[in-house]
Amino acid sequence: MTIEIDRLQKRFGDFVAVEDLSFTVKPGEVLGFLGPNGAGKTTTMRMITGFLHPDRGTVRVFGHDIRKAPLQAKANLSYLPEGAPAYGEMTPLAFLNFIAAVRGLKGMDKRRRLDEVVQRLALEKVLHQPIDTLSKGFKRRVGLAQAILHRPPALILDEPTDGLDPNQKHEVRQLIQELSGHALIIVSTHILEEVSAVCTRALIIARGRILADGTPADLERRSRYHGAVCVKLCGGLPPDLALLPGLAGVEHDPRIPGRCWLIPEAGVDLYPRVRNFIAERRLEVEELTVERGRLDEVFQRLTGFEPLSSRGRPAAAEAQVESIGEQENA
Repeated sequence: MTIEIDRLQKRFGDFVAVEDLSFTVKPGEVLGFLGPNGAGKTTTMRMITGFLHPDRGTVRVFGHDIRKAPLQAKANLSYLPEGAPAYGEMTPLAFLNFIAAVRGLKGMDKRRRLDEVVQRLALEKVLHQPIDTLSKGFKRRVGLAQAILHRPPALILDEPTDGLDPNQKHEVRQLIQELSGHALIIVSTHILEEVSAVCTRALIIARGRILADGTPADLERRSRYHGAVCVKLCGGLPPDLALLPGLAGVEHDPRIPGRCWLIPEAGVDLYPRVRNFIAERRLEVEELTVERGRLDEVFQRLTGFEPLSSRGRPAAAEAQVESIGEQENA
């Protein structure tokens, strides 16, 4: 029981929003859909859910083609669009009752599910207030409540934590993790920390194409900071540290004087060498840690983002589509 996307393409005039996109999502996966603005994330989600028809390609939801059998496909889906649109004149209670009726919930089952989502999203104090008068955060919570009301086996969430404060974001991320036990989930987000927090897999797309596909840990391993040693020594760095075998370079932290990252050459475990260097010279250490890698750096490089510090140098070329996990196991 999967969602299968096969060679999707969508154009708006001369603008190519999605180009030859293919991937499969399996039950239990929380797929993070990452990309800069205009990358094609929302367009892809709208095609998966049947709101937009692709110019080419197919979407199969649990074996049902979204165009040939839309009712059967959509019965397995729930969708929270960006902005959490709802009927503003309705109260959350009236809106959720309406959604329950549309989803075929009745009697005690309907009442039980309403009570559960109201409590889980902490909507009790705004149940009888018109949705138009709610804060952005509460509107988002109402949208999430309608999305999970009928316990869908597949959940499509476009920017689910947009507008929420840090505590609310934490609660929603916990909810997503809980739901993944019995649902397939696709989450579109521009918040990179959200991918590490809730996703088991991530796709990075730009210009309508997939640039990378792997777990968050796979992506972090692609970072130039993967395995970098962050160090701060009393008295500063000895000059001969730069001669350490396997050291590709030293990057100083502009925020904290004396703190720097020792960047390893590809495939080198630099930490034991740094530790031995410090021990042999009996240097006094203030800080010594190893970096897992930086998802933001990988994202920027793959999507062609050029930081201010590198203006004047060639921007990163568009990366070839690859499965990171397969590449590293090759």
